[in-house]
Amino acid sequence: MLRHLIQPLDFTTEEFEQLFRLADQILENPSAYSDVCKGKLMASLFFEPSTRTRLSFESAMYRLGGQVVGFADAKVSSTAKGESLSDTLRTVENYCDIAAMRHPKEGAALLASKYMTTMPIINAGDGGHQHPTQTLTDLTTIRHYKGHFDHLTIGVCGDLKFGRTIHSLVRAMNRYDGVKFVFISPDELKMPQVFLDELDPQDYTETSNLKEAIKDLDILYMSRVQRERFVSEEEYLRLKDFFILDKEKMALARKDMLVLHPLPRVNEIHPEVDADPRAVYFQQARFGMYIRMALIMFLLGLGGQND
Repeated sequence: MLRHLIQPLDFTTEEFEQLFRLADQILENPSAYSDVCKGKLMASLFFEPSTRTRLSFESAMYRLGGQVVGFADAKVSSTAKGESLSDTLRTVENYCDIAAMRHPKEGAALLASKYMTTMPIINAGDGGHQHPTQTLTDLTTIRHYKGHFDHLTIGVCGDLKFGRTIHSLVRAMNRYDGVKFVFISPDELKMPQVFLDELDPQDYTETSNLKEAIKDLDILYMSRVQRERFVSEEEYLRLKDFFILDKEKMALARKDMLVLHPLPRVNEIHPEVDADPRAVYFQQARFGMYIRMALIMFLLGLGGQND
């Protein structure tokens, strides 16, 4: 059966665990997987700019022995001539075995998947909606350092309104027992009610005080205020430096608290924090490539299903 990954809940927690185990195996012995996708072609369709996600996907496919075609700018695709998204994807399906797609419009990946008959679609981010492979990256990092997901207190800080990585992470982590969330944001960037409605009210709190909240966290997930999501430049400038994580605030945190960030950062984490062993956001990017290798293999039926 053709499978896609459009949002984190498309996969069960058991399937997530299969992916994590496969990523562990690839990480331990990358050379054993260097030809797994030989002869396979991935379409890299980025209708919205991306550095980390696009390069991570493309590196993943090349490291599996496959090849990549595509574009990094919608202006060089036929959509610039007025072609519909569905026609673009149905054409690409004739050439490629799998596609990673980022699009500025919410729901674009789901729409594209409905037209596919042979080619799995991986949602690499759709507007302010979902970013499931960043969630896999985040969970792989948490699992590596903490060894479990249950009974963790996770603080998510910054732009909770437009932060698709946060929306996906909360949905995914809410499936594990005893997880608590602390939503840390200015009033203008609070977690949308539609996501709060999916949570038990006893499982989350909201605050704008990072210094107070950081003391009780197992995970602090920082995010940048996304300039590209604001209509008003003045509003962006007013909010962009609302939170800055620095040494002073880190001194208040638990000794085993982890700091994650989907990157890129702007000013929300001071560079002085980089040397703190609890800051794992660059390692997080590395785990992202390995879990995307596992996901590509899984969706192509080349491993992970029963590993």
